[in-house]
Amino acid sequence: MRSDSEHAASKDAGPDVSAILLDGRRIAAGIRDQVKFRALKLRERDLTPKCAVVLIEGDEPGRLYAEQIAKSALPLGLDVEIRSLPPAATTDDVVRAVAAVVDDTSIQALMVQRPLPSGLDAERIAEEIDPRKDVDGAHPYNQGLLMAGETFFAPATAAAVMELLRQPGVPTLDGARAVVLGRSAVVGRPVALMLVAANATVTICHSRTKNLAEVAREGEILVAAVGHPKFVTANQVRQGATVIDVGTNYVDGRFVGDVDFEPVSKVAGLITPVPGGVGPVTTAVLLRSIVEAAERSR
Repeated sequence: MRSDSEHAASKDAGPDVSAILLDGRRIAAGIRDQVKFRALKLRERDLTPKCAVVLIEGDEPGRLYAEQIAKSALPLGLDVEIRSLPPAATTDDVVRAVAAVVDDTSIQALMVQRPLPSGLDAERIAEEIDPRKDVDGAHPYNQGLLMAGETFFAPATAAAVMELLRQPGVPTLDGARAVVLGRSAVVGRPVALMLVAANATVTICHSRTKNLAEVAREGEILVAAVGHPKFVTANQVRQGATVIDVGTNYVDGRFVGDVDFEPVSKVAGLITPVPGGVGPVTTAVLLRSIVEAAERSR
């Protein structure tokens, strides 16, 4: 069940932690090495992989994420351009910004930072994205492929969760019982669909789920994506489970996950930290998708 593989896991969290850490930074570094090599091959053919991120101002976490993508892309030979719109932007404004990127042949990839502000028609905006440039899997076509058990581009965070679950030393997904806490279109639902495609048996939990702790304890794999700090407690976790914490909540000047890390780490078999778990892998996976979009454009 456990592995001391240097590629994915370590026990460097201190003496009070019994679970093995799934080291997202180490995994992301390996992905970035691949991205850098593939981008170099494209530049040898006079093609620089380029992505535009459409962002509504006022979304501070979204801005930080977009800036992190741009910063991480630069040393790998990728170009990420942030196109900011004012907080009062309408659906038509966002649609026009997306259409401009779709029509620009020098840009092979596009991401609209989600979640969008309330009042905007997220469905109409997603439909404007060219599925071939849709590196965050927002277009209905790419969502439909997930429903069919296939992927072209999946939402980056959901793809990062699967990347972590496929690392050496992580128990097989084939036949495993998985519980996903959260049903958002960005993480919960796509993760559940990708787990089903990997032959796991999946339960999705949400705010209306009865006996949540009891249901959560059934999971050999537990994915927490609820957006509430330290929501998952030790009594919700099966002994030896693999726990993937998607949460990034800013509390008292630091980031904490959706999982109450210290007590849960004494029960889990493997666990992702926050920060340093899903986050860096998400960025790396998105960069990989940008390169894939550029490769497919030729």
